[in-house]
Amino acid sequence: MGSHVPVAARGLAGTGLSYAADIGAETVQVFVANPRGWATPPGSPAQDEEFRARCAERSIPAYIHAPYLINFGSHTPATADSSGVSLRHSLRRGRAIGALGVVVHTGSATGGRDRATALTQVRSLLLPLLDELDHDDDPWLLLEPTAGQGASLCSLVADLGPYFDALDRHPRLGVCLDTCHAFAAGHDLAAPGGMKQTLDELVSVVGEGRLKLIHANDSKDVAGARKDRHENIGAGHIGAEPFRELFRHPATAGVPLVIETPGPKEQYAADVARLKELRDA
Repeated sequence: MGSHVPVAARGLAGTGLSYAADIGAETVQVFVANPRGWATPPGSPAQDEEFRARCAERSIPAYIHAPYLINFGSHTPATADSSGVSLRHSLRRGRAIGALGVVVHTGSATGGRDRATALTQVRSLLLPLLDELDHDDDPWLLLEPTAGQGASLCSLVADLGPYFDALDRHPRLGVCLDTCHAFAAGHDLAAPGGMKQTLDELVSVVGEGRLKLIHANDSKDVAGARKDRHENIGAGHIGAEPFRELFRHPATAGVPLVIETPGPKEQYAADVARLKELRDA
């Protein structure tokens, strides 16, 4: 159970891991670049090594979230090219800090192009990056379906099938499931058995062992609203009980959960504690 943590000021280890300790996080997710920009900062080897060593010492799995601007389905050449540079940077930084996975949004088909055309471009740009993951300590590339806004290439679980097929179901390809996104896209996780049904479908579509990370977020909006507005655990339209159901599903065994919920540090601590209660009940 963990959280996305800030890394400004004293860096990955100094800020990020101290924040994690304060909120009781057992796993962390970080940015290694401005999430709303294209810059690719090199990082500090000393800080990278300290972060990697302290995560290993405390058995804290670490993950990177790639910048939000990345869209491999974009009709704009500059965006498509910059997406490749940005994701390669996140993957290489992932190796440097010992991250287990790099999360990237699955993007959209812009400019009125059809999904098949966009997925062909996704293949041409993403498959070479996946093939570069040939070191034992390279992170997994984790696809995060979106909430279904606009011409999303992947929001429903079923959409992961064509996306995985476009990438030859690469052995380093995994999934990061965001509960708010899935709910907003139309999977009614709050309905009786809704969480189990969604996770069953996920395993059927992508196969066992591909779910590597969960973004545990409640939703401010109703199922199918296609709005990416996160809420604190138990305070939204999903509610707390579906998360208890999530923990009982075999596909989530050993899979870390990261919250991206609203509020200050105290609220993050409360959400982490609530999820631990649901897990351990």
